[in-house]
Amino acid sequence: MVRHVLDRTNEQVIVSVRDPKRFDLDGVEVRRGDFARPETLDFRGVDKLLIVSALAPDSGTRIQMHKNAVAAAVQHGVGHIFYTSVTDADTSPIYVAEVHRATEEAVRATGVPFTFLRNGLYHENFVGLFSGEIVAVSTKDGRVASAPRDDLALAAAVALTTEGHENRVYELTGSTSWSFPELAGDRFRDVGDEDVDAAGSPFRLVDYFVAIRNGLFSEVRGDLEELIGRPSRPIAV
Repeated sequence: MVRHVLDRTNEQVIVSVRDPKRFDLDGVEVRRGDFARPETLDFRGVDKLLIVSALAPDSGTRIQMHKNAVAAAVQHGVGHIFYTSVTDADTSPIYVAEVHRATEEAVRATGVPFTFLRNGLYHENFVGLFSGEIVAVSTKDGRVASAPRDDLALAAAVALTTEGHENRVYELTGSTSWSFPELAGDRFRDVGDEDVDAAGSPFRLVDYFVAIRNGLFSEVRGDLEELIGRPSRPIAV
């Protein structure tokens, strides 16, 4: 995403990361910052700040980490807060929506202009499931309007480097939708959620399968195309 930003602006780009030694990109000022340690967060001189949702072992910890970043943004006078959220964060029943809903509320409460980039599902979460002889999932024929990570990163970069995004909420999905039976063909096997759990699926994949089965990620919306100026790249398996 940072490379996309650099391609689109001559402004100083600052990156805040836990380990600056692991980030080496020409033209970027690197600062050390850890959401879990608010005293390390330094957003001085920042006009537009993109808060990328953090990883943590539980929702409560993630929410607090995000609130630490939001508080630091206010403390240092950031003029516009961008946040990578999730599809329908304010109404979605999926477990991760709890984190994003709370973070969006915290950002809104600051009174600082905001932009919520509500990312849908990523192609990359699913392509590995098609690598074997059998594709066993509990999605039934539920459809997925996923998009590649790089297109979503490009959308964030465009929003950061152009005007007119204040207090906007973007629902970022792929330009088309797909289903597991459609892509897997004869390899598709309809299994129960308990079978998915037993297989030790990553990132609580069964929760996403339930959501897909219930149509929560099926709707194709135009916001991603609007931002990047073209259809998103389709999934390739």
